[in-house]
Amino acid sequence: MTQPDFPPDVVERGRLMFARPFEFVKGCVRIADLPPMDRLEIAFAGRSNVGKSSLINALCGTSGLARTSNTPGRTQELNIFESQSEPLRIVDMPGYGYAKAPEPKVKAWTALIHQYLTGRATLRRVYVLVDSRHGPKDNDISVMNELDRAAVSYQVVLTKVDKPLAKDLEAVVAKTKATIAKRPAAHPELVLTSSEKNIGLVQLRSEIAHLLEN
Repeated sequence: MTQPDFPPDVVERGRLMFARPFEFVKGCVRIADLPPMDRLEIAFAGRSNVGKSSLINALCGTSGLARTSNTPGRTQELNIFESQSEPLRIVDMPGYGYAKAPEPKVKAWTALIHQYLTGRATLRRVYVLVDSRHGPKDNDISVMNELDRAAVSYQVVLTKVDKPLAKDLEAVVAKTKATIAKRPAAHPELVLTSSEKNIGLVQLRSEIAHLLEN
């Protein structure tokens, strides 16, 4: 389960990129609310309660940047964060798969996500977060299908890898790799992370730094 190594200069670029502050810009409930397409964007998508806000906070080294909640589905808009030193924007997408959200709201989120994914020319990559205790579920597969159709590059990030037993994690990694193996828009390598234990953050920062260089 080794992850690809990056040259030291890319690792350092990633470290510096996230050592400098990111700031919350605004939450968008309509495509018209989005900022101009003037910088590279990466987006984070995942089921409610997958640990998306915690990962964004850990990645940026700021505990309160993205709001975390014990209530799944709290993120109900596209939350925009911008680097204060790099031409980089992070988009925190609404969590999906939370059945208790009112149906009209779910439909509105779904439409917003679809419009964003298919119409944003500066969107370089979507990080699809998958809980390492479960592996990809139907909702995750649906999102991957949409990204494949829209030809939007995405990479699967397994979260909470400190929670399962080693043998169970190995099985989930194998299952997830098989799931993405023949998908046209999927990055072939997984990123294994734990916000709580700071696992995989160097790798993820390096992946993002590499995107900026290419």
